[in-house]
Amino acid sequence: MSIAIAIDGPAGAGKSTISKSAAKRLGFIYIDTGALYRTVGLAASRAGVEPVEGEAVDKLLESITVELAFNDKGEQIVLLNGEDVSGLIRTPEASMMASKISAVPAVRAFLLDLQRDMAKKDNVIMDGRDIGTVILPDAEVKIFLTASPEARAERRYKELVEKGMDVKYEDILEDVKTRDYNDSHRAIAPLKQADDAVLADTTEIDLEGSIDLIVKIIKENSNGAV
Repeated sequence: MSIAIAIDGPAGAGKSTISKSAAKRLGFIYIDTGALYRTVGLAASRAGVEPVEGEAVDKLLESITVELAFNDKGEQIVLLNGEDVSGLIRTPEASMMASKISAVPAVRAFLLDLQRDMAKKDNVIMDGRDIGTVILPDAEVKIFLTASPEARAERRYKELVEKGMDVKYEDILEDVKTRDYNDSHRAIAPLKQADDAVLADTTEIDLEGSIDLIVKIIKENSNGAV
C-alpha cells in the first residue's frame, strides 16, 4: 500500500527544494505539482491565452500533454508536449501566470486525476497549494510549510541571482505578497492550512534544518509507516 505525504504552503516557502530532499532521504517519489501548473501557464502564454478566456483555455487543454519524467541523470523534469520546459517555468513571469491559471476550474480538473494517479502508484511526497485540502485529503501526513514573506523573497532573490538573472529584491517581495493574496483569496481551492496539517515555519531555519524538520514531522506523524 502506498503512502502519501501532502505538503502545502505559500509561494517561495521552499516546498519544492525541501520536499525533494525529504523524499530522497525517505526513498519516496517527489511530485512537484507547482511545476504542472507552471507548465500549463507556459502553454497559455505561448498561445496568447488569458486565464479568463474560458473557451480558449478549454481548447488549450485539449491540445497539450503535461508529464513528469526523469532525465538521464535521474533528475525529475516536466514535459510540455514532450518538450523539457523545467528551466523555462522558473521565472517570476511563469510564477504569476501559474497563480492565475491555477484558479481556473478546468485547469484544476485537468491536473487532478494526474496527481491522484501518481499518489496511488508510489510512496510520494506531493507539494502544492491544496494537496492536503483537495488533491489528497486522506494523505497519511499533512504539513503546512511556510515562512515570512520577507524570508521567502530573499531566498528567491538569491536563487535567481545565482542563475545569472537580473532581478530586484523589491520586485520579488511584491510578487510574493501578490501571489499570497491571489492564492488565498481565489474562489476555487484557496491556499489554506488543512485542519489536520502540522505547521512548519522555517523563517529562522536554514535549508538543512528545514529538511530535518520536515523529515522529523513525517516520521512522527506516520504511525510507524515511515
